[in-house]
Amino acid sequence: MAEQGPRSSYWIIVGSLDNFRRTAEQGFTVQGIKSRHRKKAERMAPGDKLIWYVTGVKALAGVATITSPFFESHERIWESGDPKKAAEDYPHRVQIVADVVLPEGEFVAAEPLARQMVYARKWPAANWTLAFQGNVHEIGEEDYRLIRGAIEAHVPSSLGTAGVRS
Repeated sequence: MAEQGPRSSYWIIVGSLDNFRRTAEQGFTVQGIKSRHRKKAERMAPGDKLIWYVTGVKALAGVATITSPFFESHERIWESGDPKKAAEDYPHRVQIVADVVLPEGEFVAAEPLARQMVYARKWPAANWTLAFQGNVHEIGEEDYRLIRGAIEAHVPSSLGTAGVRS
């Protein structure tokens, strides 16, 4: 019987548009995770996938592949919008490579997808946004495929498939 490799995990990174832009400014090469989510960051591994959910616009912006184990850094890149958490420096980090990232204004509305997600069924349909509170969530492969398909279908025709990695 053939031995299977390690199973990938799928993560949703929840953050503001400003923090998504900060990830973009880094060339989509690194993603920071808040200090209180160390255990989740420790579980992230090369080959895992992450999806960006942008608060405020309530939309999904892209998909990336994690390329490193987690590491710590206190270089200030991301910032909390909450003045009480101004010291938060998102110290738990993973290196990433973008699979597909939509341009601003082309993000996929999250609500219709959330209503189809297995993960989001934990909350009443009227409160679907509760599924996206907090900085990082693990989702199942079925939900990942649903979201990735919607994002890929939303790539503007002017971009073609040049920016889409598997």
